Amino acid sequence: MPRHTAVRRLTGVVTAASAVIASIALSPVASAASPNLVVSEVYGGGGNSGAPLRSDFVELANRGTEPVDLAGWSVQYWSASGSTPQRTPLSGTIAPGARYLVKQADGANTAAQPLPTPDATGTIPMSSSSGRVAVVNPAGQVVDLLGYGAASESEGAPAAGTSNTTSSARRDVCVDTDNNAADFVTGAPTPQSSAAPAAVCDGTTPPPAGTTATIAQIQGAAHRSPLEGQQVKDVTGVVTARSGNGFWMQSSTPDDDPATSEGLYVYTRSAPTVAVGDAVSVAGTVGEFRPGGASGNDNLTTTQITGPTVTVTGSGQTVPEPVVLGVDRVAPAQNVKTGDPGNVEREGVPFSPATDALDFYESLEGMRTAVRDAVAVGPTNTSYGELPVVPGQQVDATRSRAGGVVYGGYDQPNTQRIILDDPLLPRDSMPRANVGDVLPGESVGVLDYSFANFKLLLTQVPGYRSSGLQREVTAAPDKQQLAVATLNVENLDPSDPATKFSRLATQVTTNLRSPDVLALEEIQDNSGPADDGVVASNKTTDKLIAAIRAAGGPAYEARSIDPQDKMDGGQPGGNIRQVFLYRTDRGVSFVDRPGGDATTATQVVGSGPRTTLSASPGRIEPTDSAWTDSRKPLVGEFRFKNQSYFVIANHFASKGGDDPLFGRWQQPTRFSESQRNAQARVVRGFVDKLLAADPRANVVVLGDLNDFEFSRTTDILVGSGDTQLTALARTLPANDRYTYVFDGNSQVLDQTLISPALAKAPGNSKPRYEYDIVHTNSDFWDQDSDHDPQVVRLR
Repeated sequence: MPRHTAVRRLTGVVTAASAVIASIALSPVASAASPNLVVSEVYGGGGNSGAPLRSDFVELANRGTEPVDLAGWSVQYWSASGSTPQRTPLSGTIAPGARYLVKQADGANTAAQPLPTPDATGTIPMSSSSGRVAVVNPAGQVVDLLGYGAASESEGAPAAGTSNTTSSARRDVCVDTDNNAADFVTGAPTPQSSAAPAAVCDGTTPPPAGTTATIAQIQGAAHRSPLEGQQVKDVTGVVTARSGNGFWMQSSTPDDDPATSEGLYVYTRSAPTVAVGDAVSVAGTVGEFRPGGASGNDNLTTTQITGPTVTVTGSGQTVPEPVVLGVDRVAPAQNVKTGDPGNVEREGVPFSPATDALDFYESLEGMRTAVRDAVAVGPTNTSYGELPVVPGQQVDATRSRAGGVVYGGYDQPNTQRIILDDPLLPRDSMPRANVGDVLPGESVGVLDYSFANFKLLLTQVPGYRSSGLQREVTAAPDKQQLAVATLNVENLDPSDPATKFSRLATQVTTNLRSPDVLALEEIQDNSGPADDGVVASNKTTDKLIAAIRAAGGPAYEARSIDPQDKMDGGQPGGNIRQVFLYRTDRGVSFVDRPGGDATTATQVVGSGPRTTLSASPGRIEPTDSAWTDSRKPLVGEFRFKNQSYFVIANHFASKGGDDPLFGRWQQPTRFSESQRNAQARVVRGFVDKLLAADPRANVVVLGDLNDFEFSRTTDILVGSGDTQLTALARTLPANDRYTYVFDGNSQVLDQTLISPALAKAPGNSKPRYEYDIVHTNSDFWDQDSDHDPQVVRLR
């Protein structure tokens, strides 16, 4: 499944170009620091994917001591190296110290938040990463210029580049050193208009404006602050943690309402000057930050103070004791949000921390929180330093064989999971844990939210104790059994390290005991993700077959159908497909019949024992709309012990685009399910043709179905009546039903289904198969694929 792609709020690190760009005649640079109007913030990602705001904007500020009449003034924009500016005229007056907000073009992401009411409106579509913005006076002179990213021109060195989720903002609106790299910093956009409090740029500190408020009053008993957009002052607390562009504070005099959090993030944009243990008084604007990334506008917001004035009133204070999850407060079990409120952030939606986990964690937002004797319920994601855990105390959920939590139904969201994250710790501080490993003692941090999950941002390195989990090894088939297995090899291509091939080969030979037939998913073409028109995958499979042979396995042969270029989804240019590997040394043969290609549908031919395929290998209805941008099923006919076996290898559409479990839309909508249901109907229709031709046909349907064993997709494949398939995952004990771990939920995505003739012999109630999900990957931090393989031994 796709992982994170957006810039984190917590990493507001300033970078600067090394060269000073000389001025050119196209947009002359101001020759001296502006005495009055300056560019104070620029944002070009408005309305893009994951953007927090709907519109691009330019914010100006008057650093002078006199008002400026804007008649004849303009804001002008150039692309990073463009020669022709676009212009937005200005009007009105900017008071000393005041801001002036110029709205520019809207993007397509209408779910993003609108800007505050602007002072001027233009239509310029600005770059989200690089560009040049100038303030030009009535005489046509550039009074101030900001070049950012790859800008060909700037004052001094250009400021760092931006993104869909970040802007470039002046560190201090009263300071202009004529060096963009020094004056500007990237961070979450914070647009302010003339309605915002004015700064005082005469060297004195202005009295803070706004309403006196406590942290609890700012947080409120809701997902959005009741004071959102308002100026507040005299907000007091103790600093509990620092990030690269802000800090968390927590009240030392909490109220008696557990629904209102006592913690709050203060967004300083650049590195804060306060220390943990400082007592502070803060003034600023209450805002809501919606993180971008994979979940985009499905995310909840976190409450923060922006544009802060911070006064340190003491140091060396004792920070508040953490709330220990599972001990001091226990998350509601198996209930994210009651009812179907839709957008949980809208007014009037009940806020119930005692019954709804979404509200429970919100009521702790920004507070010091801990998990005692945490148990890993997912492996450490070493790329992001994340580890899903549950408290070591009793957890109301079905536990997996390894100690994880099993997602066994849509009513089992396992709400007592929480993700430990490491952005406040030194690099590689998170233990490399497998499922079931323990973090003894208390893992302490501040509670935050991003990428559709509540996260505990650790402030101290946690302890670690291994549970000794070992990779599973299945039983070998006997001489009368045909072993059929499936494994998603996660975008395998020839450029992958030799270690990936050798480790996958070990899984095939040792853990799967060299099955007779192996259906592989996510085999890429010979050039991997390079978008070069190559579709053949023989080099990929040859390299894997050689690695299996080197690991002591049999000499497998391969069969597949090359797809059309870029028609089957997956990593662009990779052209993933399913491939059959089979071994001939145990009497297995493949029935080759020509005619199969990327667009030709394989047909069922004949009847009874003479039932065959028109093409083998072949594809099932490859032009059906169910397979748009998705992998087409591969079907092949195998022979073993004088019998035919029809094996259908699948890789259904992913869950991308579904509402997350802990998002703002409740109950979550599974948008992607409709395509998988359509795909299941097509495959089931082909199985029906096989069973209509021969009710005793040996049919195996398997692969990465991207759906749960309890899903409608599986129901469709199973069918009804005398031709029902047996969904083998449903036959396992509940604690063994998983092939994949996502955000700490152990769940079934890969499945095997078999026809009635393979399930039971006539007149015999004893199963004719042995089925095993072989847990070699999903529980382990050093996995070779993110999916577990599985095998069925057919007698």
